[in-house]
Amino acid sequence: MSHYEERLEKDLTAIRGQVAEMAGLVEIATKNAMHALQTGNNKLASATVLEDHVINRSMRRIDQLCHKFIALHLPSAGHLRMLSSVIRANIELERIGDYAVTIARESLQLSSPPSGPLSRELERVGSETYLMLSQSIKAFNELNPDMAKGTMIMEEQMENDLDIIYAELMTNDDRDTVKNLLAMFAVFTQLKRVADQAKNLCEETVFAATGDTKAPKIYNILFIDEDNSCQSQIAEAIARKNFPESGRYISAGRQPAAALNPAMMDFLENHGINLAVSAKPSPVDMTPLQLTTQHVIVSLQGPVKSYFDQIPFHTTPLEWDVGPAPESGDAAGVQRLEELYRNMAVQIRDLMEILRGEEAP
Repeated sequence: MSHYEERLEKDLTAIRGQVAEMAGLVEIATKNAMHALQTGNNKLASATVLEDHVINRSMRRIDQLCHKFIALHLPSAGHLRMLSSVIRANIELERIGDYAVTIARESLQLSSPPSGPLSRELERVGSETYLMLSQSIKAFNELNPDMAKGTMIMEEQMENDLDIIYAELMTNDDRDTVKNLLAMFAVFTQLKRVADQAKNLCEETVFAATGDTKAPKIYNILFIDEDNSCQSQIAEAIARKNFPESGRYISAGRQPAAALNPAMMDFLENHGINLAVSAKPSPVDMTPLQLTTQHVIVSLQGPVKSYFDQIPFHTTPLEWDVGPAPESGDAAGVQRLEELYRNMAVQIRDLMEILRGEEAP
């Protein structure tokens, strides 16, 4: 190894050491903020707020080292990739420190620590968030892509759990003050943001270690109508045919018909779409947890809210006015099916291009 290469590796190792030190401070801040909240330890909460100044200074120091490294070494290939990940990780760690400060400040606003079911949920979500953060930091420091990929899985389940917690908070019939409820909403939001940033750290780990970039998101899309015998079935079929790699598609009806519309089945077959022999209308029958996994819900008949008591926080409801299904398979009925098909094909294309871009597969 040449003198230049030794100097380059030494400087890069020093930067990574600074990042590891900052990550340790962020991890402690997150842990202390949650402990202060759960125990009512105002002294610890105040200390956590003040310690954020140390984290901010560390972030600025790492940023300066990275820019100095670029100017001095003009890195390329793997070194440039590593430095790019460090710069983004530096920003993400600083944000997590800010979230810890917000939790600590909310703790200072509470008249007493959380209690009852809310306290138990807070303990569970807080523990899961801290575990995910710790593992993501360890994965980044060790450039362990396998650990990073395993840790990223935890974030999706946490997102679904938080949707349910938000819904429960909204229907809370205890005599909690509005001030305390708003504080709890803020705390859970900060925990979710910590998990998001931990996931980002994992993605940077995979990129720095392997060069693999974040895989495009695959969206869960639910099409609904009154009986799931025609319009929603066509929409699902179009989406599966035209964008097979961009989403997972299902359809359902409020009151499922006894069988699929036979004219619709013949029509789709003429368009190269063969529904399974066992295909039949399905009910809109999802648990709250299952519903949270749907990224988009498209209603083809009426408001989405008329189908569900509560729409999950992270689910986007859409309403497409495509008109009624044909009552027969005569020439007029086939013409109506063609209009439905073309209308929905355009709207599905527009939706998938928004979600995945113009080259959505």
